Amino acid sequence: MRDFPGIILTATVWAYWLGAGGMVVRLRRKSRSSAGLIPEQPLERLMWLVWVPLVVAWNVLPYLAVVRRVPSLRVPNFALEEPAYAALRAAAALAATVCVILTAWCWARMGKSWSMAVSERNRGELITDGLFARVRHPIYSLSMLLMVCSAVVVPTPPVVAIALVHIWLMRLKARSEERHLLKVHGDAYASYLRRTGRFVPRFGATGPEPRAGPCPPDSPRCGH
Repeated sequence: MRDFPGIILTATVWAYWLGAGGMVVRLRRKSRSSAGLIPEQPLERLMWLVWVPLVVAWNVLPYLAVVRRVPSLRVPNFALEEPAYAALRAAAALAATVCVILTAWCWARMGKSWSMAVSERNRGELITDGLFARVRHPIYSLSMLLMVCSAVVVPTPPVVAIALVHIWLMRLKARSEERHLLKVHGDAYASYLRRTGRFVPRFGATGPEPRAGPCPPDSPRCGH
């Protein structure tokens, strides 16, 4: 019997990272910049040492679970045979697909302002409409939800482990970006912090106190 939730998840994760790679290539051609592929800040360089192998594992493990070539990485029998959990896996696979669609919209909305890492060179608009009107980091929120869906569809110890690390990295990266953007945007970003949630609407909307100084009209908005 084919594992359709596993197949859908594998295709979805591959589409997600192919899309991210496509964004990098497109921006490098248009702006001749690294698009954040090579981090500029020391903290993000350290994060990349964990992030790169995590992304590789995220792409490989669901595939191995589907083909079932490695017994220790297969989807557990309870996830395949228990009707309630099988329904949950199907719902998670569908939710993963929605996450990628919404992420693609966010990427398109950010355009040249998108970046994989904090960059002083990437100067663009401060986006506060659409999903950004309620959540400061909708791309990170969707990425974490996609990772949770991955752990539900493929509930193996390695996938659960990378899911926990992924969520921790997203929280760390979001805090780092907020400090950077607050420094660059000043009061305008401080106001944005207070009226939006970090990952969930109305949750985590208490940001740092505003700092004095005007907001530069060409301030950067890195990849949220």
